[in-house]
Amino acid sequence: EPHKLAREISLGKADSVAWKYPDALVIGVDTFGILGNRILGKPETEDEAREMLAAISGRWHLVITGFTVIDTACGKIVSHSVETKVYIRKISPEEIEAYIKTGEPLGKAGGYAIQGLGALFVEKIEGDYFNVVGLPMYALMNTLREFDISII
Repeated sequence: EPHKLAREISLGKADSVAWKYPDALVIGVDTFGILGNRILGKPETEDEAREMLAAISGRWHLVITGFTVIDTACGKIVSHSVETKVYIRKISPEEIEAYIKTGEPLGKAGGYAIQGLGALFVEKIEGDYFNVVGLPMYALMNTLREFDISII
């Protein structure tokens, strides 16, 4: 189940550094895409980015972010996940090549950055934009309230 996986990865990230901070809130986050039954991670090579972009071209996919907050002072741990649907317009092979040359797709979940040039490919979204960026601020704010933390 993708949501469970996202929460587990975020917990692992937060837990791996929490021991270094004995009196702090530690936040771990992980974002990935889902196309059908396939997880779209963060491409490490141009070939991986090219294949991902071609796969999502002209299609809906999901972006799932899991996040975990750990209060190291008391040991409280809360994990949540958020899902956003994203529709990518048809992208020509030439556009894919030009985008890859910018270097932006590498290391980005699904092979694009919605907050960068990748926005040019996003026709519509259903859900939290900031989730696609990689940190669902509204959900995080509500979770921080569970720790009696107010952002504003």
